[in-house]
Amino acid sequence: MFAMKDYIWSRTLRAPQIHLGPGSVVRGSKYMSFGKGIFVNGNLWLEAISSYTEQHFTPRIEIGDFVSLSNGVHISSIEHIVIEKNTLIGSGVYISDHNHGTYKGANQSRPDEAPSRRQLNGGPVAIGENVWLGNNCVIVGPVTIGDGAIVGANSVVTKDVPPGTIVAGIPAKVIKRFDPSSNCWERV
Repeated sequence: MFAMKDYIWSRTLRAPQIHLGPGSVVRGSKYMSFGKGIFVNGNLWLEAISSYTEQHFTPRIEIGDFVSLSNGVHISSIEHIVIEKNTLIGSGVYISDHNHGTYKGANQSRPDEAPSRRQLNGGPVAIGENVWLGNNCVIVGPVTIGDGAIVGANSVVTKDVPPGTIVAGIPAKVIKRFDPSSNCWERV
């Protein structure tokens, strides 16, 4: 049975060798591109939002080869999210290039305005190759996560993550760097 579902998803999404586990929802697929060999355990919520209230967007989601997503991942875009090849995404991870409202600068959102009616805004998310996002991470753009980085479970990424580092916490901070000369992860 999974083979037939995989075949249908593969044809529909133009994604060779994709497996989307049960409960997965994909909205706005015309704004998405997929590499080969993507594996989703289940309950994926993947959405490219082209309009919200009076706002209109041209979203783009790109997922590279052999990306693996655990259960309950939510990815939502109004602008641009790219996830490079060989990335591993843990359960319950949330990745978005936007949020509801503006909370700095001019024309900030007001507390008497319903959050669901606030303007969407944010910035692009770029996740490099060979990245590992631990369970329950939150990634909201604008942010770049460099190649080979690891984001610890339950972390909130609010700033760029350098390549070859391990970050953890709320907000996520660098706790280790890979040292190629010693071939070890070294505490910062």
